[in-house]
Amino acid sequence: MEQLNWDATYAIVLELMREHPRIELDTISLKHLYQMVIALPGFSDDPALATEEILKEIYRIWYEESIHDNKRT
Repeated sequence: MEQLNWDATYAIVLELMREHPRIELDTISLKHLYQMVIALPGFSDDPALATEEILKEIYRIWYEESIHDNKRT
């Protein structure tokens, strides 16, 4: 399994989508997103390095990917 770190936002999103396929993104806060990321299997970065900017970027990519996935189905 690939080791995840804060710089790998797209890989984090793919893992989040696998771990939480039915989550409604509009119901999660950045704090909840942070907790979900650091709980991912393979996440190995320092949790203290997370910034609001990184979390917002993860959220944005996840949102865009979920829209893209919904268009395919």
